[in-house]
Amino acid sequence: MDPLTALNHLLNFAAPALVLAMVLVPGSRVFMKKTAAALSWWAQVAIVFAVGCGVLVAGLWWLGRDGKVLTYAVLVLATGTCQWLLRRGWRV
Repeated sequence: MDPLTALNHLLNFAAPALVLAMVLVPGSRVFMKKTAAALSWWAQVAIVFAVGCGVLVAGLWWLGRDGKVLTYAVLVLATGTCQWLLRRGWRV
């Protein structure tokens, strides 16, 4: 596999985590108006993206292949919980 193809595979692997982070952070500002964010929006995107990539790597390691629905379900739960914690959702 040449380096360009490997980069393409890596970007496609991380794309769900990036898209979810880019949707969750602005969405949390809309739905959680009464809470104050502890970090700036780009820091929240970076943290949620890192958590999402960690979940995708753990799912690849645990299940043996990429693209399993269980991995994506855990991805949604983990990134949602991470964003809830970053927005201090328990203080509502």
